[in-house]
Amino acid sequence: MAALSAAPVAAAEKISAVVIDGYPARALWVKEFTNFFIPEVDKRLAEAGNYETNWQENYGGSIVKPKGVLEGVQLGLGDIGIVTTIFHSSKLPSQGISGSTPFVASDARSVAKALDEIAREFPAINNEFKAQNQVYLATGVVLDTYQVFCSDPVSSVSDLEGRKIAGAGLNLRYLEGIKDAAGVRGGLTDLYNMLQTGLVDCGMLWPESAATFKISEVAPYMLRADLGAVNSKTITVNADYWVKLPEEVQGVLQEVAIAYRDHVAGIVMDRAEASHQALSMAAARSWK
Repeated sequence: MAALSAAPVAAAEKISAVVIDGYPARALWVKEFTNFFIPEVDKRLAEAGNYETNWQENYGGSIVKPKGVLEGVQLGLGDIGIVTTIFHSSKLPSQGISGSTPFVASDARSVAKALDEIAREFPAINNEFKAQNQVYLATGVVLDTYQVFCSDPVSSVSDLEGRKIAGAGLNLRYLEGIKDAAGVRGGLTDLYNMLQTGLVDCGMLWPESAATFKISEVAPYMLRADLGAVNSKTITVNADYWVKLPEEVQGVLQEVAIAYRDHVAGIVMDRAEASHQALSMAAARSWK
């Protein structure tokens, strides 16, 4: 009995994982990757006790810029990436489904689940990521419904005529049919400066990000267009890294990716109305 109790416990195998995203740590999906995804993976692996992960998080352009995550994971600069799919409509055309169908649904949770169900049913979606040397895990985040934020008063679609309006790429198609409206490609991290300098008059984004990135300081007027919730992020893993992972770790990553998807979508919906209220208060102060 004494000999058995003194037997050493086998140490868990350590696995390194480099995570990349070009957006800063304060971005909702990045923050929740740190606060939810990573601890949840660690907890589930600890329950079995066979593996533990050494995480290396690299955000805010330390390895790649926001548009460079897809290529970064492809080349192995990161093992796991939060890919902003809206920047890659030519390489990942299937990820533009919700962006190509505005006004379909404003509930982020419903859109998130629908996108993953489509991915499971149609192999072509996974094959797009396979062509980029990546394994698709799950829709990483679905954004609250897009609205239009402007530096000058706007109360209807006609007020957008002749204005320069920033968008991430695919959503610039929403502007078709608005007389003399000019779409300008611009990401979330650039939008504040674009509005402040007058490069654009308006920007299309969701209220939570407008509050987080203080867009209301330079664009206090919001047209509540309810363009619809949009998938714009996908959690992917470098394919060469993936095949070297134990099956147990692969399974945990797949399970947690789904949990993370629902977790972030839930937060988005919970914060949506609060963000609307915060923006309304900020606008009221700017009008005084």
